[in-house]
Amino acid sequence: MSTYQFKAEVQPEYLPGQSAPERGVYSFAYTITVTNTGSVAAQLIARHWVITDAGGHVEEVKGLGVVGQQPLLRPGESFRYTSGCRLRTASGTMHGSYLVVAEDGERFECAVPLFVLEALAQGDAGSGDIPPQGRVLH
Repeated sequence: MSTYQFKAEVQPEYLPGQSAPERGVYSFAYTITVTNTGSVAAQLIARHWVITDAGGHVEEVKGLGVVGQQPLLRPGESFRYTSGCRLRTASGTMHGSYLVVAEDGERFECAVPLFVLEALAQGDAGSGDIPPQGRVLH
C-alpha cells in the first residue's frame, strides 16, 4: 500500500430531461467515489477537469474542492458526490485529477480515469428495457 494514494471511480449518466438536443444542449451527471487507499489521512483540496466534446471542443475546469467541499479522508474512507456538465454534442469525454494534501503536508494527485459521456435515449443501448450505462475507459 502506498502512503499517499486516492482512487476515483466514476459512473456517468445522460440526463435527457435536462437536455435540448435541438439546441445543441446535452446534459450529463457523473457520480464519483473517491477512496483513500493510502496509509495516511489526506484532504481533497482542488479539482482539474478536461472536458472534450465530439467536435473536438476542449474545456478545462479548475477549482477548489468538489461540490463545495474539501473532504478529509482517513485510510479506507470514501467520499461520494454527484456533479454534472453540458456538452454541445451528443457525446464526449472527461478526465482529470484531484490535488490532495496529506496530514503530514505531502501533496499528491489522484487521477480520474477518462470516461465517456454518451447521450443515448432509452432503447439505444440494445434493449428497450434497460437504460444505457455510462462507460469508463481504463
